Amino acid sequence: MEQIRAITIKSNYDLAHTMAKDELGKLTYPWEALPHIKDWILAIGKTLPAEEYNQVSENVWIHKSAKVFASASIAGPTIIGPNTEVRHCAFIRGNALVGADCVVGNSTELKNVILFDNVQVPHYNYVGDSVLGYKSHMGAGSITSNVKSDKTLVCVKGNAEDGPFHIDTGLKKFGAMLGDFVEVGCNSVLNPGTIIGSHSNIYPLSPVRGFVPADSIYKTGGVIVSKKA
Repeated sequence: MEQIRAITIKSNYDLAHTMAKDELGKLTYPWEALPHIKDWILAIGKTLPAEEYNQVSENVWIHKSAKVFASASIAGPTIIGPNTEVRHCAFIRGNALVGADCVVGNSTELKNVILFDNVQVPHYNYVGDSVLGYKSHMGAGSITSNVKSDKTLVCVKGNAEDGPFHIDTGLKKFGAMLGDFVEVGCNSVLNPGTIIGSHSNIYPLSPVRGFVPADSIYKTGGVIVSKKA
């Protein structure tokens, strides 16, 4: 199948803002990273300098400048980057690569994710089997839904400049791929296989499915308009 440029890693992410830049740079689409996050964290963790990172438990590395509340629960493998804040009752279930200057908020849950630098998931968010790009932000109560109700494998479909596309991922668990600078409104649900291009905005209370192009606004009722129009 010909590459769909609009949904590639190269089109939506600045890889300078993640410790997984070398690994992601070898892939075409961001969801291809999901089966490998655990192994990547274990490999990267072994290279982290002891003068900068504390290994607080098995396969959990936390930068010495990070602020982690005592009530947070963090399972490995996980890496927490510089100046990141993990707030009260955050639940990191493992396979979480969290970059620099991030906010993982109160009662937020992470599982099998890559958070680029400066990502904010600050209030009551669930983020599973997902990749969130540089300076992306999920409003209070917004979540990724990572398993289809019928439990079938997730496909990615939509329309791009290349034309309509339908890609079978072979994955049962696949939340959302957010490009750099994406803003997700409060209490939105990103359904399995959602791809949101960089610099796009999602209205609050939106049930999002499929592909939202870069530089777009996803409005009430699923109407998508270009910011450049």
